[in-house]
Amino acid sequence: MIQIIAEISGSIQGGLGCIGAAIGVGLVGMKAAEAVGRNPGASGKILVQSIIGMALAEAVAFYALFLGK
Repeated sequence: MIQIIAEISGSIQGGLGCIGAAIGVGLVGMKAAEAVGRNPGASGKILVQSIIGMALAEAVAFYALFLGK
């Protein structure tokens, strides 16, 4: 019984971590598109910063999936 509860709680933790990462990537993409719309000349710098931000948000999902079990 305890093993089943442990497996379920690990799955919940992984799912919540992935949902958090998806929300973070969505927010970064939304703000990057907004920033390019306001200042198209800075699209190169905005692209670099948004890719770094998305990578950091995705790292949360990997931590939740691999370190949570």
